[in-house]
Amino acid sequence: MVGIVIVAHTPVASAMLGFAEHAFGVLPEGVRAVDIPPYEDTKASFDRVVRAAYGVNTGSGLLILTDVMGATPANVASKLEALGPLSGLNTPVIVLAGLNLPMLMRCISHRGEGLEELAQKALQGGQNGILRLGSKTPQE
Repeated sequence: MVGIVIVAHTPVASAMLGFAEHAFGVLPEGVRAVDIPPYEDTKASFDRVVRAAYGVNTGSGLLILTDVMGATPANVASKLEALGPLSGLNTPVIVLAGLNLPMLMRCISHRGEGLEELAQKALQGGQNGILRLGSKTPQE
């Protein structure tokens, strides 16, 4: 089963994992959250992400979900992907930015699929979860 690590600004990662626990009734197995506080040394952040990745690594791949492209959480997560085999994880890593709840729900629901398929499902879930609700605004 693919391991999932949520890496986001404090308290977004743990809040997302808390929502998943609420929605599924149990804390999903193989999913970890890493909150990145402001002003934390990036090496310390990276070390915490690596520990979380080791904690969910089954050899089937790691999907890392992060909140904002270009921000510290995404940069730290991308470093893990860039290291490849040098990370010592011996499993492929994919990092997706733009985390939202529909994306996370899709990931958890389809974790039995391969890493690439899961990444595609996550992207679709994230995009399809963005909807306009209510009536259209009158045009002038």
